[in-house]
Amino acid sequence: MNFIQNLQHKYKAGSIIEKLIYINVTIFACTLLITLFQSLYQQEQNLIVQWFSLDDNFSEFIGKPWSIISYGFLHADFIHLIFNMITLYFVGNLFIQYFTQKQTLNFYLLGTFFGGVLFILSQSYFPLFEGRNSTLVGASAGISAIFIGISTYMPNYELKIRFIGFVKLWHLAAIWLAFDIIGLVGPNAGGSFSHLGGSLFGFLYVNQVSTKKTRFFEIISALFNTKKNNLKTVYKSTNKKEDARKSKGVHQEKIDRILDKIGKSGYDTLTQTEKEFLFKQGK
Repeated sequence: MNFIQNLQHKYKAGSIIEKLIYINVTIFACTLLITLFQSLYQQEQNLIVQWFSLDDNFSEFIGKPWSIISYGFLHADFIHLIFNMITLYFVGNLFIQYFTQKQTLNFYLLGTFFGGVLFILSQSYFPLFEGRNSTLVGASAGISAIFIGISTYMPNYELKIRFIGFVKLWHLAAIWLAFDIIGLVGPNAGGSFSHLGGSLFGFLYVNQVSTKKTRFFEIISALFNTKKNNLKTVYKSTNKKEDARKSKGVHQEKIDRILDKIGKSGYDTLTQTEKEFLFKQGK
């Protein structure tokens, strides 16, 4: 198995987080190659960045509407890429322990989308950005949605950080948001607005779904999922359906109690029976 085949195998076998990292790294490599090639012809603007980054001007955005998502897979430089991918790896792998692969992808894409929306609105509204021309690239908005989403879902979950000790997720989320708020008047103010847009989506989605106040974000999420229309009508026994609903309801209540316990005091506080039950349900 050669190097390319090995990468293809790892990509297919990897989780959605690993696939997102592979895609981001591959696009960055392609961007570098095009930059090197265009420099031979003394062309300054990279074609990939030009067509797939998000412009601050709404009229420019109308000409390339796909950029509201595609900018989330571009990065300004190697340091920007490495920092985002390391963060995505650790935050994303925690997220997929409690959410599905499809939900993780939805958080990344929708966080990117809402981050882009807030970026465009901020550039058009605030006097701070008058006379400036800027473009937005980076996965930070999607990562913010994932991080704030999992922090909202189980704020008291504790992570062990070397030289510091155990730190609750909501403490880290507060620091994350504080940096973005401070950055609203810094040199990367547009980027900070996009991060906050992704964070806002992550918080609202988890908060609204957990309290069952509205299905608005579920409808948006459904846009990214394919639905199969089943034209065949099947009649089943009503009693079996009722028994299945009761059994499913009991299991779901037990799962909810266990997840609530994890959110309050962490996974390590579960009994062996609870861990085995949660593992079987995960299968």
